[in-house]
Amino acid sequence: MSKKFKFTLNSAGVRQLLQGEAMQALLTERASEIRARAGEGYAQDVYVGKNRANAMVWPESKKAKRDNLKNNTALKAVK
Repeated sequence: MSKKFKFTLNSAGVRQLLQGEAMQALLTERASEIRARAGEGYAQDVYVGKNRANAMVWPESKKAKRDNLKNNTALKAVK
């Protein structure tokens, strides 16, 4: 005897959670860890997009850019 259950997702509420301060703090912490593993010359940023907050880490200095091209350092630092 199974009962039917209907679930309706509140899209505005989910968007609010994904864009909120708590999510931004979590992303900032994670991006800092990745940047630290990547080494010197990398930068980070967190921004709020249309649906969610996003974090990014990128090589900023010439040395870091060369290192990333040669060794794929940024991707390896994510793991």
